[in-house]
Amino acid sequence: MALSTPDIAETSPEPQGEARAPLHVAIIMDGNGRWATQRGWPRLAGHRKGAEQIKKIVQAAPGLGIRYMTIYAFSTENWKRSTQEVLGLMKMFRLMIKREAAELSRQGVELRFIGDRTRLDPLLRETMDSIEARTKGNTKLTLAVAINYGGRDELRRAALELARDLAEGRIAEEAVDEAAISARLDTRGMPDPDLVIRSSGETRTSNFLPWQAAYSEYEFTPTLWPDFTPEELADILERFEGRERRFGGVAS
Repeated sequence: MALSTPDIAETSPEPQGEARAPLHVAIIMDGNGRWATQRGWPRLAGHRKGAEQIKKIVQAAPGLGIRYMTIYAFSTENWKRSTQEVLGLMKMFRLMIKREAAELSRQGVELRFIGDRTRLDPLLRETMDSIEARTKGNTKLTLAVAINYGGRDELRRAALELARDLAEGRIAEEAVDEAAISARLDTRGMPDPDLVIRSSGETRTSNFLPWQAAYSEYEFTPTLWPDFTPEELADILERFEGRERRFGGVAS
């Protein structure tokens, strides 16, 4: 007997009209390497400075009305970078997660990780699992960190899960709708992002949340990520609130 699709957070587009403060903001944090290179420093120095900015942005987010935030930390394509940079990033991720666990929990932040973990170092995966368990149930902000994430890979994994569920009778064919797919994505249980921000002046979406961001507003800023501040985030949110979101409808 087929089972029903799992409950998930509402992901449907809102009625058209003036945008409210975004509930979910997603960020492509670009420009760390360029920031360091411009100063004659190693690229990893830029990543460390970028990590400091993440802390400031996360601390400011709840006060700006943000309830969910997803940040693009490491993509499936980033393995093409130098071995030194990749190993340095992985070490930095693990140390930062361990160091910030208690503070994030104290601040009421629930930390989640999205992406394919199978290629990650076992010590890093263990650290990720530990902080997810420690912060589960916190309600001030849900922070999703995308590590070894690619949107097409996420859709591939969701399709495989859906195919297995169909084959094993856990879902009926007629129940396969958008909600059924969303329920099998890494972001299940989270609303779709209202706003996607990319720093550094690049205007690509870079395989980031292609399903979830179908109706998102985008903001591209020339600021390199290590220079991105809570004040700039507040300015972007103010501009967002002045936009009219039509979701395919006609202008009012």
